[in-house]
Amino acid sequence: MAAVTSFAFNPFQENTYIVFDDTKECVIIDPGCFHQAEQKTLVDYINQEGLKPVRLLNTHCHLDHIFGNQFIFEQYGLLPEIHEGELPILESYPMVAERYGVPNAQPSPRPKHFIQKDEEITFGESKMKALFTPGHSPASLSFHFKSEGFVIAGDVLFYESIGRTDLPGGDYDTLIASIQRELLPMKDETVVFSGHGPQTTIGHERKNNPFLRSI
Repeated sequence: MAAVTSFAFNPFQENTYIVFDDTKECVIIDPGCFHQAEQKTLVDYINQEGLKPVRLLNTHCHLDHIFGNQFIFEQYGLLPEIHEGELPILESYPMVAERYGVPNAQPSPRPKHFIQKDEEITFGESKMKALFTPGHSPASLSFHFKSEGFVIAGDVLFYESIGRTDLPGGDYDTLIASIQRELLPMKDETVVFSGHGPQTTIGHERKNNPFLRSI
């Protein structure tokens, strides 16, 4: 059975996720740890739980979701896995960090693998499906653990809100279509772990999200 732990890191309060199962293998999703204290928090948790990180996944490559990519590589030897359509965003990271006034931002390592739409991603005894959910960014992915009843949605869907679409590669109609196609067909009780803020459920968002009421 897979379990999820999250940490809100960096000035953007981005949610970094660790997902692990009974084998103690884990995946790290969107490491936003920026300061040394945040890095220590992440490593201390992994050590305390006796976990073995085996994959580093990015839902998308906006700076707040990849701050810790280089640190995870140095600490565990893991290279990021992304959708190929996010590569221009990843490559522009140093320039974007400078624009936001972020000091000493470490460039992310190059990805070792491009995740395909509907690809099955495995670790330990667990598996999840990579859903293609662009709109907030050019090629965002959401990771659906169907058997466990949850989805890690990045910045696609939030508690009673959706991801912003005014950043490069964003498009409102594309985002709404992604949510309608990939997320809303899930069961009402499916838990949504978002890139920022509290968790929610598909059923709650279907009934209460003002951006989705017309769907």
